[in-house]
Amino acid sequence: MTVKAERWAIDINGVVQGVGFRPFILRLAQHYDLTGWVANNSQGVHIEAQGPADSLREFLDGIRREKPPHAEILELQVQRIACHMEEAFSIRTSKQGGLRSATLLPDLAPCDACLSEMFDPANHRFHYPFTNCTNCGPRFSIVESLPYDRANTSMNSFPMCPQCKGEYRDSANRRFHAEPNACPTCGPQLQLLDNQGQTLATTEDGIRLAASALCRGDIVALKSVGGFQLLVDATNTKAVRRLRRRKQRPAKPFALLYPDIESLRADCHISTQEEALLCSQARPIVLLRSKKKSLSGISPQVAPENPNLGAMLPCSGLHHLLMSEFKRPVVATSGNLAGEPICTENAEAIERLGGIADLFLVHDRTIVRPIDDSVARIIGGQPQLLRRARGYAPLPIELPGPGGAQGAGDLLAVGANLKNTVAICRGSTVYCSQHIGDLDERRSSAVFEQTIGDLTRFYDLQIESVLCDLHPTYASSRWAAAESRPYRPVQHHVAHFFSAMAEHKHHGSALGICWDGTGYGQDGVIRGGEFLLWNGGDQVRHFASLAPFPLPGGDTAIRQPRRSAAGLLHTAFGTAAFTRSTLRALFKPEEIRIIARMLDRNLNSPLCTSVGRLFDAVAALLGLAGQTTFEGQAAMAVEFAAQRSRRLEHYPFECIENNGEWTLGWQPMLAAMLEEQAAGAEVEDIASAFQNTLVEMVVALAVKASHEQIFLSGGVFQNRVLTEATASALTGRGFDVHTHRLVPPNDGGIALGQIYYGRTVGATARPAEEGSTQCA
Repeated sequence: MTVKAERWAIDINGVVQGVGFRPFILRLAQHYDLTGWVANNSQGVHIEAQGPADSLREFLDGIRREKPPHAEILELQVQRIACHMEEAFSIRTSKQGGLRSATLLPDLAPCDACLSEMFDPANHRFHYPFTNCTNCGPRFSIVESLPYDRANTSMNSFPMCPQCKGEYRDSANRRFHAEPNACPTCGPQLQLLDNQGQTLATTEDGIRLAASALCRGDIVALKSVGGFQLLVDATNTKAVRRLRRRKQRPAKPFALLYPDIESLRADCHISTQEEALLCSQARPIVLLRSKKKSLSGISPQVAPENPNLGAMLPCSGLHHLLMSEFKRPVVATSGNLAGEPICTENAEAIERLGGIADLFLVHDRTIVRPIDDSVARIIGGQPQLLRRARGYAPLPIELPGPGGAQGAGDLLAVGANLKNTVAICRGSTVYCSQHIGDLDERRSSAVFEQTIGDLTRFYDLQIESVLCDLHPTYASSRWAAAESRPYRPVQHHVAHFFSAMAEHKHHGSALGICWDGTGYGQDGVIRGGEFLLWNGGDQVRHFASLAPFPLPGGDTAIRQPRRSAAGLLHTAFGTAAFTRSTLRALFKPEEIRIIARMLDRNLNSPLCTSVGRLFDAVAALLGLAGQTTFEGQAAMAVEFAAQRSRRLEHYPFECIENNGEWTLGWQPMLAAMLEEQAAGAEVEDIASAFQNTLVEMVVALAVKASHEQIFLSGGVFQNRVLTEATASALTGRGFDVHTHRLVPPNDGGIALGQIYYGRTVGATARPAEEGSTQCA
């Protein structure tokens, strides 16, 4: 009896390009004796499969059940079509056209099979740093357009040799349709240059000489996956100090690169979750608790006065080869000056980093876009991204709920000013960019515009409206206002709140607790200690905030926490604050006169409700940080001090209600702190009691708001001790607490929140006025 054949057209959208999906489909179809074909297209993967209905059903089940490890199926549609006569199943050339929605895969660290070949003397890829296959290698850093084919990547300038081409065409080979496939004969090549750009060595000799230079204490600029890194021997204090001086980075911790997990374990405590994060193919920098004595001899200059080390394992073949030669940890920090984006081109690196690096280990594969190393830490037993870049971007995030008033049009969100990322939305899918950085820096603004161009071009977007921060002077807001398209401002902390809800796919009423350093408020107050309520529909209302205090000097107070302390004390004690020994110890007499005049006359002293600035003030009062050189330095000092205490008590505070809105009064806490400090209490115990008080403040307001679903967002919730204590206390009171996982709690998550708010809450975008630079 002849079984009647059917033909099914199958369209799959999601992470299905660059993950070996087409070879997988070919082998699966052959297993079930199906004919037909598979091809990439601008939406994902299209399959036409023909055979008995039972075999087709098993084939479909196999796609879902056995898909490649890095693949993710977001949507699968099946349609029965007319049968065709074919002899076999094949992979066809990719098809262009249609609405673009294919997902790009992030860059992946080398798989075990490729590493085995790289270190096998009998293999023709022995010590070849650009070895890859369908399971690993560069992706987002090399792609120029969709669909993801070699012709659309920077590997197009390296024609495959006969052997590589044979692997590429062999369905039984793991390099079958591996687009970056290469070998020493046909692929990218390595060079070691001096800081004038002159070639010193090539191939393996370059790696050996670079390792020797690190042993001498030299600084080596290495062309990594998404841009240059600056490397120096992490055990050489003199060399680390030289790097700090040249890079203009006096105190901010450096990241470390270790040869393997065993050598890292010698210096840091590593949990099961942290090890999984370190060894994942995303290969982020992971913040780890360092051991009291470093067996590797890590210089204290790597992370001054910091109980943590940010460490990572090799993310590319080049890193593996260099570290196997050097055999001990190196500082591996972004190849830039403070505030600039990382370098990606060889000539650019010689020009911008020639005054920092002594040698340059480079290659001739073009990096299409700068991609920093990602940064993560484990909080509450789960990974939290602090910087979302290499290994994670641009993986999509699916939004919950209906589309709202914005309809089906494409949206662009341009994020905040610091830690900027941008995002696009088509339908319910959001693609968040890699970390871009501080937009006040000229080069970062250029990367910002390039990234917007990349994402809109990849997906051929027809932007319905642009979402931006409410702050009128942010570079991203000015860009949105200058565009001819409609734009819509979103208040900073509303965006924080919605970013947390978006990644947890929450659609419904909730309480958002958004604590950070700065967020523009329409009332002229610098917000940053906010409690927001969403009714699940078209209303987000302010529920509570920290009691305000002034910042003498405005933005200057961000770099000088002692000014936040002055504002806090002046609010509590008036002019008498400047007679207190605590404050007089922080300022010179002539400075006190100036600060007192500013506060008494309300000159350039904007009010703030910022928990971030409250941390700054406490750090200054406790003698932990009077001035800072990097963002979050003072708050980190308080966190680290609190970690050293086992104190469980908290200070008194007030909850003051006015017309349905609440204010958290910090004055009783300040008075108690100063009293304890005068009595000689330990700084660590005061810091711990301060953080415990913040936890109790959250619980008190959460009880008054009485919403089961609570979302924590904002840079303050990068503080592990505070976040874990807050979540534990709220959970103990019966609340369902959510913290960030997929995007950072800091401003790196703002773009996602802008998208979710703009797509969900029912206001329409207002047209940009000609020549307007305001987003009020």
